[in-house]
Amino acid sequence: MGSFITRTSCPCCGSVDIVKALACKDFTVSNQIFDIMECASCRLRFTQSIPDQTAIGPYYQSDSYISHNDTDKGLINKLYIKARNYTLSWKMKLLDKSAGNQEHKRELLDIGAGTGAFLDKVHQSGWVVTGLEPDEGARKICFNKYGIQCESPENLFKLPSQKYDAVTMWHVLEHVHQLHEYLDQIKRVLKTGGVALIALPNYTSNDAEEYKSFWAAYDVPRHLYHFSPQAMAFLASQHGMNLESMSPMWLDAFYIAMLSEQYKNKKDNLLAAIWNGFKSNFYAFKDKKVCSSLVYLLRND
Repeated sequence: MGSFITRTSCPCCGSVDIVKALACKDFTVSNQIFDIMECASCRLRFTQSIPDQTAIGPYYQSDSYISHNDTDKGLINKLYIKARNYTLSWKMKLLDKSAGNQEHKRELLDIGAGTGAFLDKVHQSGWVVTGLEPDEGARKICFNKYGIQCESPENLFKLPSQKYDAVTMWHVLEHVHQLHEYLDQIKRVLKTGGVALIALPNYTSNDAEEYKSFWAAYDVPRHLYHFSPQAMAFLASQHGMNLESMSPMWLDAFYIAMLSEQYKNKKDNLLAAIWNGFKSNFYAFKDKKVCSSLVYLLRND
């Protein structure tokens, strides 16, 4: 039987200057309420009283967790699948641009590979790929659909040092209990000059401000941390990596708004979601640091 973790200091920087920012409901599984704390020093937010690694599993047991089941049932899931197919090409271009051309065959580690769509895209583009995924069902889908055998996440600590040209985490780091240990391992397995592309929701976005406790990207308690650009820059520097750039994920604002409308009004409201997604992106177009989701490029110099 697992237990719950209550923190008295920030899990990013260790500061004890933490205050409650808001309380959020788990709309996906348990309907429990969780407090979200904010660190005045590094500006990380984090979910308080989280289930530990032995207790978190039941909070993922939902058909709506699309990254684990590949379902296209329901309007939001159908739109998610369409958007994902478009985003795959965008991610591939970003990866190629960030990693640069190499004389050798480039190698990628994708942490939190889900059902393997991105892994397959990268493999088809000529890369050697390794995928880590905690969900056994998602690993089976990946193998059956793409012939790629993903490994369990604990294998991250066994991989050779200086092996990979790039490491990717698409909306995964916010789920990881071992935050600093993972950053240490990412730096270790990257070649000198290699890149980590880490996609995260951004609680300083306009849509987060619009929906507040109903903002779907808080996703408590599965999202253990809630990042701002300031917090991510601080975390990268702690682990000897340089935050080189940030790339907006424009479609995320619309997807998150659709879910948030469901949580707030208990029904789909596509027009309101489109409007709020557009409004959020309008502000982010002027300042990308307030985009709903950002891909952070960390360079292992």
